Amino acid sequence: MAHFAKLDKNNVVLEVHVVHNNELLDGNGQEQEWKGVWFLQNWSGGYPYWKQTSYNGSFRKNFAGIGYTYDPDRDAFIPPKPYPSWVLNEQTCLWDAPVAIPTDGKRYQWDEATTSWVEMAAA
Repeated sequence: MAHFAKLDKNNVVLEVHVVHNNELLDGNGQEQEWKGVWFLQNWSGGYPYWKQTSYNGSFRKNFAGIGYTYDPDRDAFIPPKPYPSWVLNEQTCLWDAPVAIPTDGKRYQWDEATTSWVEMAAA
């Protein structure tokens, strides 16, 4: 099954829809994104903004989710920025904390006020 993100005019993902792979096949039996877009445009009554997304991340970096943004320059879906201090990783198109999370096996949460990881109290 193929997955397509419905985008608003600012390339923000509104929904993700599943399309049967047969709808993407061209005359040579090859899958074509434009065929899926055409199918969804007809199905939706002409809604124009659709982009295929990869469930396993084999293209466009990340599987689209509601609130993600499609960046046409990077040809990638980017999740919402979790904190103002976090930086976009150009390789993964995911957000990285400015300080690496400790790897001591303890549980941490991000504290934006101090831009640091704070150990979580035991449950």
